[in-house]
Amino acid sequence: MLDFELGLPPEQLSPLTLAFVGDAVYETYIRTRIAKDVNMQVAKLHKIAIKYVSAVAQSKIVRSIEDVFTEEEQSVYKRGRNAHSHTSAKNADIVDYRHATGFEALLGYLYLKKNSARLDEILNMAYEAVNTAE
Repeated sequence: MLDFELGLPPEQLSPLTLAFVGDAVYETYIRTRIAKDVNMQVAKLHKIAIKYVSAVAQSKIVRSIEDVFTEEEQSVYKRGRNAHSHTSAKNADIVDYRHATGFEALLGYLYLKKNSARLDEILNMAYEAVNTAE
């Protein structure tokens, strides 16, 4: 994890800023996890990654694991889910897009709080949720 100091505490950042960071955290986690044990063409790796990182996939993930969120995590997730973005996903409806944004906001929040143990738990649950849904 990077060692840095934020200008503002994560609680004071906008939910879309948290989602911006969380998107990168999640993408990096998934890419690393699927690439670590295989050596295949990047196009194939990308196709596998989409199963995990698309808005539709993230929406399904968060719906399957949100019952384990703490009150604080639930609050961050809902702030992200309810934030009004001026963009939308190319291949998802607005409901899935908002659930995915909430999920990413939570990941960004945990990352910026430097709560790596809980972040790892949530990321592992998310990964397994996709694998058990197949």
